[in-house]
Amino acid sequence: MIKLHRVADGSKFHISRIDADSTSGFTGGKHKTAKAFADLNRRLHALQGMLWAEHRRRVLVVLQGMDTSGKDGTISHVFEGVNPLGVKVTSWKPPDARELDHDFLWRIHARVPAAGELGIFNRSHYESVLVERVKQLVPAKVWKARYAQIRDFERLLTESGTTILKFFLFIDRDEQRRRLEERLADPEKRWKFSLGDLEDRQHWDEFMAAYEEAIRRTSTDFAPWYVVPANRKWYRNLVVASVLVRTLESMRLHHQEPALDLSKIQIE
Repeated sequence: MIKLHRVADGSKFHISRIDADSTSGFTGGKHKTAKAFADLNRRLHALQGMLWAEHRRRVLVVLQGMDTSGKDGTISHVFEGVNPLGVKVTSWKPPDARELDHDFLWRIHARVPAAGELGIFNRSHYESVLVERVKQLVPAKVWKARYAQIRDFERLLTESGTTILKFFLFIDRDEQRRRLEERLADPEKRWKFSLGDLEDRQHWDEFMAAYEEAIRRTSTDFAPWYVVPANRKWYRNLVVASVLVRTLESMRLHHQEPALDLSKIQIE
């Protein structure tokens, strides 16, 4: 499953070849995969605790996708039960006046996870080659230069002890329409609806082209992209949890031994 969705460095990735309904042969939906997902969640809880206790390395999870693709849902389901002490979620909004006075990565660098933390970006620095490209907020020569700048930035982070996992949650246009209609119909979800969602929807093909190039240009061995078919929410969660757990297990995390000789400690 994991290799199937990972985009190799230098890959000629095409969004048109991705089936947003795909579940890679998994059948039965969330009910039949509930046990597997519960096991992943349990393992993630333990691994995140070890990451925090080790307090040396850090993990950054980047979630990108069109409106309604499930970034919030992924965070609430995949990371359910992890200790909030060592988890930091950042939901990125358009840069404010102060942030615009700096380079586009200035505000991002300030929010990357610290030692021991598992950081989650709901949207990210990739907005600068997606939204700013499609809406022509910066000249083409500016956003085109950012691919190399992002690669260099992510290399700096990884060489400093940060493991980076990037997920593009891919839903198709019909599924987005269905989810937007659901938001309008449900009073408990209506607050999420924005007219900006409809505006971005009118530029669907342009956004897909922007995502395609961004993924091609910035999926590296040290900071890979995973393209996750996300029409099926349960499968989306299963893929993200599987990648995250497998990656944390490969880090061979361990609890630090205390400096004191605890064998001589007596509790009266």
